[in-house]
Amino acid sequence: MTLAPLKALILNCSLKKSDEPSNTDALLNEFVKIFVGEQVEAELIRVVDYNIAYGIAEDMGDGDEWPQLFEKIKEADILLMGTPVWLGEKSSVSKKVLERFNGSSTVKNEKGQPVFYNKVAGAVVTGNEDGAKNAAGDLIFGLSQIGYAIPPNPIAYWVGEAGPGPSFIEAEGYKNEFTQSNVQMAGHNLVHLARIFQQQPIPLKGNAS
Repeated sequence: MTLAPLKALILNCSLKKSDEPSNTDALLNEFVKIFVGEQVEAELIRVVDYNIAYGIAEDMGDGDEWPQLFEKIKEADILLMGTPVWLGEKSSVSKKVLERFNGSSTVKNEKGQPVFYNKVAGAVVTGNEDGAKNAAGDLIFGLSQIGYAIPPNPIAYWVGEAGPGPSFIEAEGYKNEFTQSNVQMAGHNLVHLARIFQQQPIPLKGNAS
């Protein structure tokens, strides 16, 4: 059986638009290398480049561009959400994205299952203060609740030393062995589980309306 190429969508929930350097982007690009090496189509998006309205409806109207972004989300087999950490928390942008995901949670696939079934997700966090596991845990829990499957070791992060200091790019965080180890585990596990779902999707029994 010939399988279609996997697609990965990477959502950078930085507060910075794409014309500004982003530490979160730099770490997410380590995943892009893995995906490309595994013949996975990867697209990295800055969420703030889109006009995403507040709310929990599928389309909030008045120029809301969530429907446009949601089409990309539905096409992706792998979703990776990245966020900076501020005051120990995920970014406000990532919170808004989770709320919009929740508003789209009633959308079904062609089999009548939640549209996020047979898709996998992971999380990436950067910053120069504590809170990485808390922020990543929020993202992973929210995504799992709407139907995404979570592989083992689905998180990679870099937050540097305690207190103010250089962030990922300036500190050359890509050289950190722990961070790179987690990037490798998360990246390859996401691809592996997505390939399993291509061949063995979640059964309809108990999971279709």
